[in-house]
Amino acid sequence: MEPPYLLFLGDVGDQLAAKTASGIVHWRPERCFGQLRLPGCRADLGIPDRSIEEARAAGVRTLVIGVANAGGILAESWIDSIREAILAGMDVASGLHRKLADIPELAELAAERGVALHDVRHPTRSFSTGNGRRRSGRRLLTVGTDCSCGKMYTALAIEREMRARGMKATFRATGQTGILIAGDGVSIDAVVADFISGAVEWLTPANDADHWDIVEGQGSLFHPAFAGVSLGLLHGAQADALVLCHEPTRRHMRGLPHQPLPDIEECMDLNLRAARLTNPDVRFVGLSVNSSALPAAEREAMFEELRRITGLPVVDPFATGVGPIVDALS
Repeated sequence: MEPPYLLFLGDVGDQLAAKTASGIVHWRPERCFGQLRLPGCRADLGIPDRSIEEARAAGVRTLVIGVANAGGILAESWIDSIREAILAGMDVASGLHRKLADIPELAELAAERGVALHDVRHPTRSFSTGNGRRRSGRRLLTVGTDCSCGKMYTALAIEREMRARGMKATFRATGQTGILIAGDGVSIDAVVADFISGAVEWLTPANDADHWDIVEGQGSLFHPAFAGVSLGLLHGAQADALVLCHEPTRRHMRGLPHQPLPDIEECMDLNLRAARLTNPDVRFVGLSVNSSALPAAEREAMFEELRRITGLPVVDPFATGVGPIVDALS
């Protein structure tokens, strides 16, 4: 993918649906020229709204589909904008399940115009099944009480903090947004189920004894739709350390009003029991809480209670930083 990027938000119904674009803006702002929104879009990245024509004139190289929706659907209402970008000479990148290359009119037009279609969610190689054998190096995995509760952000923040301290650390992307930020990785939810743990083993190979792979978690063991991916990550990562990510204002699992959020201690216990299959010595080293919707006083009270319950560092990676979690790794 060649920058600069024009980030396409389509007509998404809320800010969270634009989390792919939001992640790119936060971690790679220098690559982002602007956002393109269709009528009815309810997300805003806080960067200028730009048209395809403005982007073309400014030398933008790639239109990035910055949407993460249930099922990875590429809406028919977006096709005209994608076609316009191709006609303007831009590559197009998407992390959705539906491939750009599988839409004949787009594939033919891209070939005609000599531009690339990047379907980053879809692996370009095959994987073996997992074997669970111990390997050198150390690994941290972020897990969650729910999906979309800060696992990627936390992992990136931990990698940045570790590197700032001179530690050996590599962020390992396992979802489309992380891949678009990091430039490589494996979108685990697009791997055939039998090979998920093997793909994670491939992504986090043997390494120096003091090197940390910081593995981006996905889903939650308590989310009926995504628990399978979460379990495969736990087994394949063979994590030495886990960080629990949580969004405290939710009253149910995302997208499932009938499914309550799990209790913190119950969630930690189940993740530990599952992770011990491939690393009996795994432990939690902290909690990462997205407290952006809470007043400061309420946040501090909740953090203190969580520290009391778990005996672990509790942070908000945006508001307080992740230093206490990195401290716990030494």
